[in-house]
Amino acid sequence: MSKNNISFILHKPQLSENIGACARAIKNFNFKKLIVVNPKPIFPNDKILATSVGAKDIIKQSQKYESLEKAISKIDIIIATSARFRNKNIKHINLEDLKKINFKKKIGFLFGSEASGLSNNEISYANYTLQISTNPNFKSLNLSHSLIIIAQYVANFISLRNIPFDKSKKVKSATKRDIQSMFSLCVKNLDEINFFRPQEKRPKMLENLRNIFYKMDLSDKETRILSGVFASLGKKRRLTK
Repeated sequence: MSKNNISFILHKPQLSENIGACARAIKNFNFKKLIVVNPKPIFPNDKILATSVGAKDIIKQSQKYESLEKAISKIDIIIATSARFRNKNIKHINLEDLKKINFKKKIGFLFGSEASGLSNNEISYANYTLQISTNPNFKSLNLSHSLIIIAQYVANFISLRNIPFDKSKKVKSATKRDIQSMFSLCVKNLDEINFFRPQEKRPKMLENLRNIFYKMDLSDKETRILSGVFASLGKKRRLTK
């Protein structure tokens, strides 16, 4: 296991101070990767750098994206943090369950904006949702506080334990980019047969489909097979018209 496999993703952060504090928390536990998606403040700025104190290097080597889809394309497992239980078919885990995750893969911890957290649509990109046990009558945690709790917990156990993983070394897991490509091809074919009806329900139907694909532990070979199936279906349909 390597700490270099772990990224902390801030989705639409609103306050410069929180971004800087998150960078500091990441460096506190010797992690290195910060990803910022569509931040509200200019990134980076002087306030972010000032708040990060000795972690300016984390800010300077961070990656910024305009969309969540692009931000996670090279990550294998997305763990979305949420104070709310989601009524969705997704695995809900707590901090202790993180010990069961295969940290030999590329892991991304996804954090929502300070005001609203993560939407169900954003959660649909995740393999798991993670809740930090808090006062049930006051669940809200500051962004940097929730990040530092997770960073400390993960740093503590990955340095002490190697998790056995029995999957064949010849099997290569699909990246999020592989899954995105397959998903896009599937959606293209569904659009061609006007599957998403009525149109106003399309976003919700896409969210549910994405939730199915993104939580599957597919290999790169399996995504190629499914992509070939979707492409063949589209080609056959066009030839019979």
